Amino acid sequence: MTQQAQQTQTQTQRQEQERDRAQWAGPGEQQGSLAPPHPPGAARRWPRSFADRLTAPLPGLRAFARFAREGALRPPPEALADIGRLPFEPGPLPEVDAHTIAVTWAGHASWVVRVGGLTVLTDPVWSRKILGTPARVTPVGVAWSALPPVDAVVISHNHYDHLDAPTLRRLPRDTPVFVPAGLGRWFTRRRFTRVTELDWWEGAELGGVRFDFVPAHHWSKRSLADTCRTLWGGWVMTDAQGQRVYFAGDTGYGHWFERIGDRYPGIDLALLPIGAYDPRWWLSDVHCDPEEAVRAAGDLGARRMAPMHWGTFLLSAEPVLEPLTRVRVAWERTGRPREDLWDLPVGASRVLDRAPGAS
Repeated sequence: MTQQAQQTQTQTQRQEQERDRAQWAGPGEQQGSLAPPHPPGAARRWPRSFADRLTAPLPGLRAFARFAREGALRPPPEALADIGRLPFEPGPLPEVDAHTIAVTWAGHASWVVRVGGLTVLTDPVWSRKILGTPARVTPVGVAWSALPPVDAVVISHNHYDHLDAPTLRRLPRDTPVFVPAGLGRWFTRRRFTRVTELDWWEGAELGGVRFDFVPAHHWSKRSLADTCRTLWGGWVMTDAQGQRVYFAGDTGYGHWFERIGDRYPGIDLALLPIGAYDPRWWLSDVHCDPEEAVRAAGDLGARRMAPMHWGTFLLSAEPVLEPLTRVRVAWERTGRPREDLWDLPVGASRVLDRAPGAS
């Protein structure tokens, strides 16, 4: 390669990096500080599409045909025998004060998060069956009747395994809901009255807890005509003492984890997806595998990691227990303390201790 060709290649790479950085910056990102919080429930105007936030093209018709032809939609029959071994240990919700964080895994991406004195539900799906997939293979880990009053809900994106209308109908319509840009109309049509839409790197506050919407690499769709019409992402919840929980939603692995960790240092607990990853040629851009999830926890600088998005709905072809086995091996290879991997059974809870030096 000639020197001129090398210079041209280097310049092209720099331009691509700058374009990528601008794409992932978002209007809410400010150098060196968090964006001021948006007023909850403020009316917003959004573009008709968020497809420009994708860093890889969505699969085309050929990919769908290959996916169906190879029978890669579900685990092989011999792997289904392990369904009865999926960990399920429901217990009472812990009693905590306003200065203590606790999490309970209800299954899939649904958590009961106690933070800053609030009870927050993430991507609540209490239904037995959702559109497009077989019924759940483990029961919901928390009975709806056992929940304390729900103070807020956060939604990562609009796929049916994360946005469940029958579950949300159980909530009072004045429940504060924090959603990605463009998804507010879905809630207001269902008469929710306290809906806050945010773009990446934007935040809002409720009861002394800050809710920040952060990037992910995924996509959105609920019908034939609404691909990428609403945004997708994760949430960082920060209490008045500065304790932080990061909920990733659905995402592939990439540089955004490091950027989130830089923007929100001192994440105490990262709730990260480890399932629905096989085959990789189909799903690597939108779903982390277990090893990538462990790497993401390191990129985030998170003190602890709790796996999710596995062992509830059969969304892809990996054996049902494989995500748990692989995440444990990957964590051990990092040399980090075993107790910092919160590989909870569905229904189990854990209370976060204070970080060293925390007030």
